[in-house]
Amino acid sequence: MRVEIWSDIACPWCYVGKARFEKALAAFPHRDGVEVVHRSFELDPGRAKDDVQPVLAMLTAKYGMSEAQAQAGEDNLGAQAAAEGLDYRTRGRDHGSTFDMHRLLHLAKDRGRQEALLDALYRANFAEERSVFDDERLVGLAVAAGLDADAARAVLADPTAYADEVRADEREAAQLGATGVPFFVLDRKYGVSGAQPAEVFAQALTQAWGERTPLKLIDDGGAEACGPDGCAVPGK
Repeated sequence: MRVEIWSDIACPWCYVGKARFEKALAAFPHRDGVEVVHRSFELDPGRAKDDVQPVLAMLTAKYGMSEAQAQAGEDNLGAQAAAEGLDYRTRGRDHGSTFDMHRLLHLAKDRGRQEALLDALYRANFAEERSVFDDERLVGLAVAAGLDADAARAVLADPTAYADEVRADEREAAQLGATGVPFFVLDRKYGVSGAQPAEVFAQALTQAWGERTPLKLIDDGGAEACGPDGCAVPGK
């Protein structure tokens, strides 16, 4: 069974939701039969690369709330993250474009290091002091996740590298009806929106797994075929 997760590194609920989903998956009896694929989604796709600002300033401008309201929201998110065993800095974080991060995640997917890089990006953005919106910082995180530094720099230096893959993920999210993240799709049959409790993810995994249908053969009457032991010899 395949679970696809659309998310953005700038999304705090994606950070929390990933931990909740992983808690449900760890307890799922068929977890070894579940393939998890992470897909790209930008909450702020039109933001320029050099447009970086404090999170509180972004929240007050985007949602028309007061700074006190924005800070209260961050404090609540910090509590939600802590309940999942996650570190979360409620003050002093930056907000900016995540397009380059998504491009690096596609590089990491090609190298079999996507999960490691995604976790590193989440930690850096939500729990660590140094801003993640810096190319050399991203290269360092890529290396820590097991990627080659030169390969990461090459992607960051070429704005077209993996750009099509990011945009394809985003188009697919729109086609599936996703208007926000995190967005979980199980075997292209069920969708789960938001950072649901682990119990909801557990129920979704159980239901999707239980409704998997075995392959039905139209004809298993012994037509010639090839297998591990060789090919059938045509009758004379």
